[in-house]
Parts: sequence; structure tokens; C-alpha cells
Amino acid sequence: MSPATERCARTRAAAVPGTPAATRRELLGLGVPVYGELLSGVVTGIIDTLWVARLGEAAVGAVAVASTLENVLLGVILMAGTGATMLLAEALGAGRRWEVAVVVRAVAVLWLIITPVVTVGGFLLRDRVATLLVGGAEGEVHRLAVGFFAVSFPGMAVFFAQHVVDGLFKGTGDTRTPMRMALLANGCVLVLDPLLIHGVGVLPRLGVQGAALATLAGRAVALAVSLLLLGRVLGRVRGPGEASGPGTAAELRRVLRVGLPVSGDFVLRMGMSAALVGIVARFGAGPLAAYGVGSKVMLLVTMACYACRQAAAILAARTRGAGRSAARLIGRQSLLLATATAFGAGLLLALGGRPLMRLFTGEPAAIEAGAVFFRFLLPYLVLLAGVVALGGVFMGVGRTRALFAVTALGACVQLPLAYGLSLTALGVRGVWMSMSLGTGAQYVVTWVFFRRLGGAAPGRRGGAGAGEVVDVHKG
Repeated sequence: MSPATERCARTRAAAVPGTPAATRRELLGLGVPVYGELLSGVVTGIIDTLWVARLGEAAVGAVAVASTLENVLLGVILMAGTGATMLLAEALGAGRRWEVAVVVRAVAVLWLIITPVVTVGGFLLRDRVATLLVGGAEGEVHRLAVGFFAVSFPGMAVFFAQHVVDGLFKGTGDTRTPMRMALLANGCVLVLDPLLIHGVGVLPRLGVQGAALATLAGRAVALAVSLLLLGRVLGRVRGPGEASGPGTAAELRRVLRVGLPVSGDFVLRMGMSAALVGIVARFGAGPLAAYGVGSKVMLLVTMACYACRQAAAILAARTRGAGRSAARLIGRQSLLLATATAFGAGLLLALGGRPLMRLFTGEPAAIEAGAVFFRFLLPYLVLLAGVVALGGVFMGVGRTRALFAVTALGACVQLPLAYGLSLTALGVRGVWMSMSLGTGAQYVVTWVFFRRLGGAAPGRRGGAGAGEVVDVHKG
């Protein structure tokens, strides 16, 4: 066995969790900071909304429209961030330290390709984008949204760069730095929002554009610190080149193979949520308010599940050469953590739906509709937790197409059911029921894929005895 192969084998053996308890500790160590990072993104939106609310309903509407668009654009850069995390974790877990520089170059090239299209194109078309999102080219909301986009579209360059840098940190196993940088950005926004939105001293009153500038400035500070820290981290983990390592073009193709399905999965899930809003809206303001409040509350639970997914993906990529037993161990423990969290939170929501709705509205119809909706959420959240948690293993072993396939199946089941059941005597309860039924179908297929999941044999891409991950899409 060559010295390089021996180093890879030692690194791989050290990365493999030994017991279920050890695996859960690894997952929690990676996942808890990710949850904090995800929560901080929600906090940024809340901070902006609180300060902008003093400017009136039109300003709140403009910021809400801009936030929705940013969520969609996040799906575009996910391919780079996810690809960076998975490929870097796999390379370091297998001891192929010489690939670090190539992975960094590949995702930097992808950022350079994507960013000008979004930032320049969005800035030039900001009026048309606002017209599309607000449903017309007239009114105060449209005018304010155009002004917000004039700042936020160029600012996407910083947002995208931060996401890629965070992906590289996570690939090295560091999920705490992205969380700290998100908190740093939020702290800057908290200070700058009142100064730039309402004007203080010599600072002019910039309104919604001030909110966009505050967010951009906070993110720019966090990005500058992140790049400084990333240079030090990469300097420690990168290694000298060996033999004929992969080129930038080859690594870029690998990033896209891993990342594109993840982006598709994200965008499709957002599209499903938007379609449900349209169906629920036919039943009036009460159910619509219930769904609006419920979707915000659900974020606190689903983000915990997605934190488990990211942790499982990093750990599975790091131990990719250890075989199917390691992948299955990680998947089962991630499933256990996510399901326990979802069940506990779902039970609390089911029992406390009315008091929770009263925190947001005093309308009796909305409170009653919300209480019913939260009761239907319990099975949905438990099933979604399973789908999301096991999806992390698919990401870690490079089978992200499985994520998109499962989500596409859910859309094909859930949306027709939501519409069909809503026409029956069930009414809006049929829509709530379709969420569990559609996610149940996803759960079954996810579990089948997981049962057939394998891991790369030791020595893949640089070790002895080439092996391959079992393709879950093959019959």
C-alpha cells in the first residue's frame, strides 16, 4: 500500500463514527450551529420588517416582496454552496487534501458565472421584476419595491459570496463560523436599520432603500471577516498536489452534479408552498391567515430538520469511503433526532394552537382556522422530518438527484390532492390533509431509496480498489 493510500485509510477510519451515541453527538455538534445560522436569517427579515413597519403598509409590502424574491434566488446559489460543502468534506475525509484548492477554484468560477447574470440582469430589469411580483406597474408598493431592488440586486453579489464561503467552512467541518458570521451581520443590521431607514443626525431618511443598504452593509462586514478567517482555515487544511489530480473544469462538473438537484429541490418546494397559498386563498381570510402564521411558526421546526440534514450530509461525505454501514448509521441517527424534534414541536403546536394564534391575531375566524391547521401539522411535520433528515445522507454520498425525485413525486401527489380534496365536504381541511398525504408518499420513497443506499468502497478516487456508490435510481 502506498503512503498516500495509507494516509487516506487512516483519515477515513478516524472519521467513521463508532456507535449510535457517538454519531448523534457528531450530528448535534455540526447541526446546532447550523440551526442558529438558519434562525439568524429569519431574524434579519423580522428586524427589517419591524423598522420598516413605521413607514406604512406599502413599505412592509415592498420588503415582503423583496424577501420572497431573495428566497427564490437563494435556490440559485445553493448549487455552489452545497457542492462546495460536499466535495470538500469528501476530499478531506478521504485524506485527499490536495483537492482543496481545486474545489475552491471550481466554486469561485461558478460564483463568477452566476453572480453577474443575477446582479446585473436583476438591476436592469428591476422595474419589470417588481411589476411581476406586485401584480402591476402602478402604486406605492411597486415604486418602493423598485427602489429596494436597486440596492438589493447588486447586493446579491455579497449574499451569494457569503453562501459559498459558508459552504467551504462547512466542508471543513466548521459550522460554528457561519453561525457567528450570521450573528455578526444581524448585529450590524440591528444598528444600521434605524439609522438608514429613518435618518439620524446628518444621515438622510432613506426609507426602504435604507433597509436594503443596512442589510447589504451588515453582510459585507460579515463577508470581509469570513474571507479573512477562511484564508487561515484553508491554509491549514490544503495539501500539496499529487499525481494527476482533478482539474478545475472536472471539479466544476462535479459541483454541478451535486448542487443542481439540491437547487431544483429547493425551488420546487417553494413552488409547492406558493401553489398551496393560491388554493387556501379561495376559502377566505381566516384560513389564509392561519396558513400564513402557521408557515412562519413551522420554520422554527423545519429549520431544525434542515440543520439535521446539513449535519448528516457533512458527516456522510466525510465518511463516504467507509461503506454502506456508516451511511446507514448516520441516516438512522439523523432520522431519530429530526423525528423526535418534529414530534415534540408538533405535539405542542397541536395542543396550543389557539393561544398561539391569539399572539398574532384577534380575529375569531383566523384563531379557529389556525387551531385546526396546527392539529393537522403533527403528522406532516413528523413525515417531513424523515424525508429531510434522510435526504442529508443522499447529499453526502453524491446522490442528490434522489432529493429532487422525491420532491417531484410529492408535488405530483400533494397538489392534485389539495385541489381535489378542497372541492369535497372537507373544504380547507382537505388541503391540510393533502400535506400529510403528499409528504407520506415522499417518506415511503425516501425510505426505499435509503434501504438501497450504499457507500463508496475504500479507495475511491485515489485509494486502492475502486468502488462506487450504489445508484438509488437504478432498478
